[in-house]
Amino acid sequence: MGYDVSDYKDIDPKYGTLADVDELIAKLKERNMKLMMDLVVNHTSNQHSWFLESRSSTNNPKRDWYIWKKGRVNKDGKIDPPNNWCRTLDTTQSAWEWDEKTQEYYLSLFSPEQPDLHWENTDVRAAVHDIVRFWLDRGVCGFRMDVIDHISKVQTFPDAKNSIPGQLFQPGNEFFANGPRLDEFLHEIRNVLNEYDTITVGEMPFVNDEDEIIRTVGIQGPLNMIFLFELLNIDNQPGRSKWSYQEWDAPDMARIHERTQRLMIDRDGWNAIFCENHDTPRVVSRFADDSEQWREYAAKMLCTKHTTLGGTEYIYQGQELGMRNIPPDWPISEYKDIETQSYWKAASKQYANNWRKLEYARKMIQLKARDHTRTPMQWDSSPNAGFCKEEVKPWMKVNDDYPSVNVLAQLDNPCSVFSYWKRCLEFRKEHKEVYVYGGFEILDKQNRDVVAFRRFSKDESYVTVTNFTGKYLEWSGLGEHKVEEWVIGNHPLDAHNNKQGRTLSLRPWEGLIGRCSVAHP
Repeated sequence: MGYDVSDYKDIDPKYGTLADVDELIAKLKERNMKLMMDLVVNHTSNQHSWFLESRSSTNNPKRDWYIWKKGRVNKDGKIDPPNNWCRTLDTTQSAWEWDEKTQEYYLSLFSPEQPDLHWENTDVRAAVHDIVRFWLDRGVCGFRMDVIDHISKVQTFPDAKNSIPGQLFQPGNEFFANGPRLDEFLHEIRNVLNEYDTITVGEMPFVNDEDEIIRTVGIQGPLNMIFLFELLNIDNQPGRSKWSYQEWDAPDMARIHERTQRLMIDRDGWNAIFCENHDTPRVVSRFADDSEQWREYAAKMLCTKHTTLGGTEYIYQGQELGMRNIPPDWPISEYKDIETQSYWKAASKQYANNWRKLEYARKMIQLKARDHTRTPMQWDSSPNAGFCKEEVKPWMKVNDDYPSVNVLAQLDNPCSVFSYWKRCLEFRKEHKEVYVYGGFEILDKQNRDVVAFRRFSKDESYVTVTNFTGKYLEWSGLGEHKVEEWVIGNHPLDAHNNKQGRTLSLRPWEGLIGRCSVAHP
């Protein structure tokens, strides 16, 4: 899926050339825009020249650029992997891949095609620093650092505890994520970045400890911000993989927002605000209602909350249109992601005689597969949604709803999801002292249906109210805060501005922003 890099200093011909990147950067600069790039340096492709050299012999100079280990002999005299770690994308498989030529295993946490680099090797780190400089010198402004919390591993490579009952291989993230030298390695990269004017965001899915978060994104931290995944794990069963489900409600979401917002305000950190990316399903399908009746309202409600949280906003392609998950009637063959295919293959084998569990697995794919955000971008209603020419077959099937849900249909429609995003972002910029730098207070914490909070500066105070249900509600959670005027909403505002009192009659999937009369001192 593009995360097995075979050449860090060139562009895959399917996408263009280095000259195309140079032109892109130049044209962006003319429009006062900048380009961040994805930096994938926990692992490379098994076709990278470094790895081809590394696997050529046990005494090759680049052998130690990757993590090679001899197997361990089992009671039957056969050679097993060095430890019991499983792959991240397929927990039924070992994270170690056997190399027949050199008779050793190499670590590949994600797939056999993605061998992990050995960051303990100073030459590896120097090569990464060279890659960073290469792109910054071309005019890139910074990086999203892919699974950057994986680069330091516990060097004894111990067995993982048995957290998945009955399974031979187990998640070893306590040993391969947030390792003992992570902070050191990141500060070395920071020393390079300090030579330039840059922005960085780290993908760090296993970082949850507050001290560790602040050590990374605080004033002296090596990164500007990191992606925190607690919100995206809200419907996972505790201790289980993403292919599980537990019910959640508004207090669960409010608690997560309160924790991450207050953490950064109180300890001088910085948030990356996101709820959708290339590894998630579509947020309107997962957390709201993507039906024909309510999709636009729900997408706008989610936008209302998203754009009034503190931190740097990240918006994934199609999120600003309210794009949906893949339709439930698509066959599994239309799903291309290795993670989805591995899960379905394992479930089909394990539950061959249990149709209820197999149906549950299919529902988990429909809800959570990464494929949902990887369908072609829907530009217009022409064949292939304008993503490619009609005679070209796109890499994935275009979502069935593209004739009506597309960019062209929304650009000039003042009532579209896209226009609502523009309005909310403009409002955020107009009141940046409140929304970028201001305080944060959760309202009505225990309400099971409504996520509401107040944002405030020295001179201004605003509340955000979002109904996370398809029900009509009477809500009186403003407390002492009096709203002078409701200024933005995904339903007509007259019903609220023409009504006195502090009880709101919320409509299904309603999102509101209101200006309060009492500013925080």
